[in-house]
Amino acid sequence: MSESVYKVIQLVGTSSESWEKAAAAAVDKASGSLRDLRIAEVAELDLVIDDGAVSAYRAKVNVSFKYED
Repeated sequence: MSESVYKVIQLVGTSSESWEKAAAAAVDKASGSLRDLRIAEVAELDLVIDDGAVSAYRAKVNVSFKYED
């Protein structure tokens, strides 16, 4: 078995509906430019509040992909 190396980056996805959709938005965007995505880990969740009401859900997502030279 050959050895592999993976790189991890952090992305912030947003949604006006839910944290799940915010995380999915981050992964969806990453899959458009990164190959061989492996793992996505939700690192942090937060909310944007405008005038006392939630206006956006945000998910900080650590995404790993196979590192190639």
